[in-house]
Amino acid sequence: MGRHFGELAKIRGIIQYRLSPFEQKAFAGAISHGVPNMFRRFRSNVFRVAPPLVVGYLVYDQVEKYHHHLNRKNPKDFENDE
Repeated sequence: MGRHFGELAKIRGIIQYRLSPFEQKAFAGAISHGVPNMFRRFRSNVFRVAPPLVVGYLVYDQVEKYHHHLNRKNPKDFENDE
């Protein structure tokens, strides 16, 4: 009936060991290794990412306040209205 794709050639002298995907643990070490690694990576990048974000937020906030100030009506312009 023909051979499957992975069995097309015979290779001598090379030993291959495989583990079935059903025998693997998908989340092995996710809590014990993953969470500490996440904190380590956060600490190593926070000083590279946070300052531009803080400066950008402060600039945005000041521009929004100034824009709001410019759009306000001057109460002195409407003192003599009835």
